[in-house]
Amino acid sequence: MNRLKEKFKTDITPALMSKFEYSSVMQVPKIEKIVINMGVGDAVQNSKSLDSAVEDLEIISGQKPVVTKAKKSIAGFRLREGMPIGTKVTLRGERMYDFLDKLVSIALPRVRDFRGVSKNAFDGRGNYTLGVKEQLIFPEIDYDKVSKVRGMDIVIVTTANTDEEARELLTQLGMPFQK
Repeated sequence: MNRLKEKFKTDITPALMSKFEYSSVMQVPKIEKIVINMGVGDAVQNSKSLDSAVEDLEIISGQKPVVTKAKKSIAGFRLREGMPIGTKVTLRGERMYDFLDKLVSIALPRVRDFRGVSKNAFDGRGNYTLGVKEQLIFPEIDYDKVSKVRGMDIVIVTTANTDEEARELLTQLGMPFQK
């Protein structure tokens, strides 16, 4: 069983129950899924760049990503509806915990001048969004094979009802928020 999942069951659940005074274990907020999205704007001119983004995302997440297509045509960007424009992957269960563990303990500390992640990036319903500027912070990515440095959005979807509950859950899971 995953280290983070075990910590959640043994330590975090009782701590959250006492802090927010839940009557049932089922009220304790938990992480539902993690969605990683990588927009590839230059895929319009160069379709090979999308392939390398898909490959990178597959290596990072351990799961095959889906290619996302443009919903609207935008003339200024030379973009037509239905053109492949990015890639995303949704993680649940074991892989989700593995990824979160890797993100918190290995990847985020490797960011240059890292002072913690913003604590204002909650959406009001207990979900947290985090932008990463480069895929190189993940240890599986080989620096020499990277054609272009790409960023990605990581959305952590929780079952929490308020941002306060979600913030407490993520803090307990080891998310390094700014002081």
